[in-house]
Parts: sequence; structure tokens; C-alpha cells
Amino acid sequence: MAEQKKQKEQKDKKAKVVEAKQPAAKVIEEKIPARLKVKYLKEIVPKLKEQFNYKSIMQVPRLSKIVLNMGVGQATQDPKILDEAVKDLEIIAGQKVSVRQAKQAISNFKLREGMKIGAKVTLRRERMYEFLDRLISIALPRVRDFRGVSDKSFDGRGNYTLGIKEQIIFPEINVDKVTKVLGMDITFVTTAKADKEAFELLTAFGMPFRKKEIN
Repeated sequence: MAEQKKQKEQKDKKAKVVEAKQPAAKVIEEKIPARLKVKYLKEIVPKLKEQFNYKSIMQVPRLSKIVLNMGVGQATQDPKILDEAVKDLEIIAGQKVSVRQAKQAISNFKLREGMKIGAKVTLRRERMYEFLDRLISIALPRVRDFRGVSDKSFDGRGNYTLGIKEQIIFPEINVDKVTKVLGMDITFVTTAKADKEAFELLTAFGMPFRKKEIN
């Protein structure tokens, strides 16, 4: 009888613990908007609407996706370098990446058609904003002798590409485990119709351009 009472008490205790944990679990599962997404909606949209005299907030340019591209030409000589590039890019992006293959053969570079030569990943929605926040707030300031990014890499259609020389500027990468320092291109695709609008959009997000404005 005493044993049954003890088992019942233990069962009730476990039930209370589970019940107490449920609200916390719900909070964790609840989708919290990324900081820069909130900033875009509350601060950037009104600012750009007034600056460019847009008639509707639907005309305000927005960031639609961020593409990370890591070319690994040395993978033709050592496939393990590509494996490391894929692993690092997945750590940085927080999602699976796709492996890029050569579209044509180039004998001078010992490159065969279909050979794996790089990795690519596209970020959208919350993950895109989270990456942008980490890039601006943490990664770029870690660049040696950092003085800002160039404003000369807009494509004329409102998109901007930033070249990164070392993947180790991202704190997620364990420098002690890196065997090869690799660079990457980061392309910011926006809905802006002109580079000027895209420049102001990225500047409002906090992109540290060297110059104040673009012609």
C-alpha cells in the first residue's frame, strides 16, 4: 500500500513538472520576427517612402533574397577542399547548400564538365534577415583593418554583391578546425528599380558603405 502511494506521488510530481514546462515550450516554438525585419517594417519603410516620395508602401524596395556563393577552383586538385567549403557554408547559412558543377570543360585548368567546383545557398525570409544582422553586426567588424564596404558593386538593377576574402570572419566557424581559408560572394537581391534606391535600402539596414551616397 505504501509502495503504491509512493508511485502515485512520483507520477503526480512528474505530471506537474511536464505541465510547468509546457508554457516555456510554447514560447520557444513561437515564431519571433527577426530584428531587422521588424526594423524594416517599422522604420525603413516609412523613411524610404518619404525620401523617394512613393505613393504607396508597396513601392518601397525590399530585400527579397541573399545568395551566398563559394567558388572552389582548387577542388579540381583536392576534392576535400570542397567538402570543407560545403560544411563551412552550411554552418554560416544555417541550412543545406547545393554543390555547383562546371558547365564546360577547360583543359588548361584541368576542369572537366560536371566536375564539382563550388557551393551555393539562397536565404529568404527570417533566415535572410538573421544572416544580414550577423553579417553587419558581427562578421564585417571582424575583418582586419575594416574601413567599410565598397559601393561600386551594384549591378544597375538594384542588386549588390559583396566579396568576402575569409570565411573565418563568421564567429560560427572554428578557426582551429579550418585547414583552408576560403572566400565567398554574397549577393543581395532587392526589388529596387535603381541602384540609388538599393543603396539607401541597404544603408538603412546598417550596411557600412565607405561613401555616403551613390550616383
